[in-house]
Amino acid sequence: MEQEFILDNCKSFEPEHIFDCGQCFRWNKEENGSYTGVFNNNVINVKKENNKIIFRGICRGDIKEECIKYFDLDRDYEKIKDKLSKVDENLEASIKYGIGIRILNQDLWEALISFIISANNNIPRIKGIIERLAKNYGDKIIWKNKEYYTFPTPEQLKKASVADFRKLGLGFRDVRVYETTKIVNDNKNILHELKNEEDVNKLREELLKFPGVGPKVADCIMLFSLNKLEVFPIDVWVRRVMNELYIKNDDETKVNKKQIEKLAKEKYGNLAGIAQQYLFYWRRGA
Repeated sequence: MEQEFILDNCKSFEPEHIFDCGQCFRWNKEENGSYTGVFNNNVINVKKENNKIIFRGICRGDIKEECIKYFDLDRDYEKIKDKLSKVDENLEASIKYGIGIRILNQDLWEALISFIISANNNIPRIKGIIERLAKNYGDKIIWKNKEYYTFPTPEQLKKASVADFRKLGLGFRDVRVYETTKIVNDNKNILHELKNEEDVNKLREELLKFPGVGPKVADCIMLFSLNKLEVFPIDVWVRRVMNELYIKNDDETKVNKKQIEKLAKEKYGNLAGIAQQYLFYWRRGA
């Protein structure tokens, strides 16, 4: 059954900033400027009209509760932006550019597989692969005469062989997704244990045990699905912006991860992950 939830006077919410900042792969822009996506077995359209955010779609639970959790609506982003803007002029400029970014609370299993797929990949291709996985192994939801597909559960995805993954375009990631799926199906408590691990370093160690999970992928999973706002995922864009703004090495490839992480911790503290999203979105798009 279709549900609707309207959020009034939300200052820190721009759909384009949220869905196009590289943190998610199942949201698509509609002709009217709204975005439609699938998350947690829900199909939701998000539209901004003046100071109102309108959420409408097919929802497995209460749409208000689902959206408050997923879109991190209980967190005061105005306060966060005010604090980070005082760090320096560079971060202040990046915040103004991506002023409506929010960190989504994504499903851990979906994030694990999605960010394994994201390794050495581009966003259009990542989105295509994930959509094919969902269409072949997820559940179908029909809304407004259009078919949508949920992200497959570990049980659904274990039906796929390495060859099946290869046919869907995963490339070298096929074995990694297959093996990670097997690990999760063989240990039913593993995702629950990860969710309950509070120590960031221990959590990273556990995530790195999954095939296809390197440091950057582990940090993305922690930031975008486990609420670890202190982690600072580093890809080519983040390395570039941190070098250009602060480190100023003539050869950015020689700037190492530990150097960037140390700088991020000193400057941004326990909000480093949110700062990273502003800087990434700004550097890639400005």
